[in-house]
Amino acid sequence: MNRTHPQNFDTASLGSTKSLFTTKRGNLCIPCTRRCICISAIGFVILAIIAAAIILIVTVGIPPYTAVNRLCVTTSNQTGFLCDNRETCIPASQVCDTRRNCINGEDEQDTLCSDLPNSLPDYLIFHCSNPRFWIYADKRCNGINDCGDCSDEVGIWASCPPCGSQWWSCTMVVFHIYCTCIPRSLCRDGIQHCFDWSDEYICTK
Repeated sequence: MNRTHPQNFDTASLGSTKSLFTTKRGNLCIPCTRRCICISAIGFVILAIIAAAIILIVTVGIPPYTAVNRLCVTTSNQTGFLCDNRETCIPASQVCDTRRNCINGEDEQDTLCSDLPNSLPDYLIFHCSNPRFWIYADKRCNGINDCGDCSDEVGIWASCPPCGSQWWSCTMVVFHIYCTCIPRSLCRDGIQHCFDWSDEYICTK
C-alpha cells in the first residue's frame, strides 16, 4: 500500500508574516504566526469554560425547572392566572373549570388539574378555617360566604377591607349567603337581612 508523505515547502512563500516559532516534524516545518497563537488561546479558553460547566453540573446537578410565574390581577382587581400570551389574565376560579379559558388551554393542563387543590399554585387558592374546605383566591372578600363559615370574608386570614359603597354593613347577617355586608340592592326590599333590621329601616339603595 502506497503512503503519501508531505512535501517540503519553503516558509518564505507564506508571505510577509513572520513566524514566531516553528515545529519540526521529520522534514516538515510548520510556521505558527501570531494569529495561530490567538486562535489556539481562544480555543483553550472555550474548552476550559465547557469543562468547568460540566464539572459544575456533575457536582451540583442540573438546576431544577422553575415554573412560570402566572400570578396576575384581573381588570376587576381579582387574583388571576396569566395565559401563555402574557396578556390574558383570567380569574383564578376559571382555572380547572373544564373550560379552555386561555387560547392554548394551559388553564386546563393535567399538571394544574390532576390533584385539586394540591396541584394548584398557592396564589390560586384560599384555605378556609375548616381544613377540609378551600376556595379559589378570587372568591375571597367577594361578599359571599363561599367557605360556609364566613372565614373567607371576616376571618383573620381573609383580611378583607370594609364594605364598599355598593354594600351595607350589618351587625350580623340573618341568612348565611352573606357575612357582614349585603348588597345595597337588598335594602328596603321587605326582607330582613340584618339582625338589627338596619337593612329595612336605615339602609338606602
